[in-house]
Amino acid sequence: MNPRVHPRHNRLSRLIWYLYSPGKCEEHENPHLVAAWEGAGDLASLEADAGYDGRPDVRGLIDLLAQPLHAARNPPKWTVWHCSIRNAPEDRSLSDEAWRHIAGEVMNAVGLAPYGDPNAVRWIAVRHADNHIHLAATLVRQDGRTAWGWQDKIKSRGMCYELEQRYGLRRVGPMDRTSHRRPGAAELNKAKRLGKALPARDELRRQVRAAAVTASGENEFFARLADAGVMLRLRPSSINPGEYTGYSVALPSHTTAAGKPVWFGGGKLARDLTLPKLRQQWASPDGHTRTASAAAVRVSPAARVTALDAAAEAIRGAADAINHLAGNNPQAAQAVAQAASDTLTAAARAVEGHRGGPLTTAAELFDQASRGPNGWVAKATARSHDLRAMSRLVALMGRISGDPDTYAVLALLLDLARLADTLAAFQQAQQRPHQAEAARRAAEVLRTAATAGRRLAPDAAVPAPDLTRPAATTAETTHPDPSATPDTPRRRPTR
Repeated sequence: MNPRVHPRHNRLSRLIWYLYSPGKCEEHENPHLVAAWEGAGDLASLEADAGYDGRPDVRGLIDLLAQPLHAARNPPKWTVWHCSIRNAPEDRSLSDEAWRHIAGEVMNAVGLAPYGDPNAVRWIAVRHADNHIHLAATLVRQDGRTAWGWQDKIKSRGMCYELEQRYGLRRVGPMDRTSHRRPGAAELNKAKRLGKALPARDELRRQVRAAAVTASGENEFFARLADAGVMLRLRPSSINPGEYTGYSVALPSHTTAAGKPVWFGGGKLARDLTLPKLRQQWASPDGHTRTASAAAVRVSPAARVTALDAAAEAIRGAADAINHLAGNNPQAAQAVAQAASDTLTAAARAVEGHRGGPLTTAAELFDQASRGPNGWVAKATARSHDLRAMSRLVALMGRISGDPDTYAVLALLLDLARLADTLAAFQQAQQRPHQAEAARRAAEVLRTAATAGRRLAPDAAVPAPDLTRPAATTAETTHPDPSATPDTPRRRPTR
């Protein structure tokens, strides 16, 4: 059960019209009320009647919801609160009565409509299909005071975590702030219009992570981004001249209507891609960060196979280290897992390049499985430092070519799959279900790629696995929020 609290706004009419419309992709099936504020009366009396064109006429419902706004003493800047709650596809269908109880519990948990408070905000719950509802509320109480709804995202996620157990639904786990920021609806639509396989945010995150994995310091990191064709903008320190405190990146092909690049800061791509977090990753066990740049080298096929065999041996040692450290030093085990994630990222780039594929997908899943809360980067250990050095060696050996390379890569993938199984058990013991699920899926993808028997050549058209099936990756759903678009004249939805 995933709740998503959408950005607040002032477009109540647009939101209610949308909730009763067929939806952007005809996904709204039989929209109807399942719950409303205390004292609202019978739901049938609130339900939208059919208009002259046969579509629901929600003007009366909008007027009732907006009445407290007209009597507000000190209304807030944004007056409309919107939350969508979606169950996993494999969950059983809940009745309207069950959804009514869920809606009431969430509104009580976020503090907008506490039980027994007749002057709470006015709100409704609209059900669209078997697996989701929408909550819409105005942020002025019926006594004229403002309802702030502090920490509504965390509180709604916590309540849904309890409701999952109460209703026997798929357990997603508590919010742990490990997921990277997902592309919004506008970014996804723009990528589709431009014929891009990935939104700019996702493409940049892949490019930045690959550059960070193969670099030994920030100077080399910046150089690798430039070599990859990524536009770079550095943020100089206001205290120490000559130093930088952050960076932003952009793609030359991703611009605004005025032709200006769309910039993304490292923290907007992933929590662990800020410059301070990257410096922690590059640091040696003694805490020093190297800034020297590694020169390009030419690697023979025999040396490439030797490097891959050494990487496989290091990965086997990493699995043993995690098992050994899990009980008495989980932070060191986390450091080993995060460094091993770099090895898989480097191997995926060596095999698939910028095009991506199943190994790139597995690398992203493994990266998710090894993340710490809030992008926390574990302090480097001798083993994690050696693993990151191995990642750079794998990156420097160039693209995979020839049967000996392929056999060595397949052996490395099987060792990485076993490491993913070990990581899944470790994260499950640490009560991190999101990461444990991602590790299990990474192991599945790696084994499929290693046992498929196909040649892992750069030009092989190997489709990536489907990542749209539900996984405990974030506490937010991806239902579009039409109210987040700029104001336009209100039109009735049309089919």
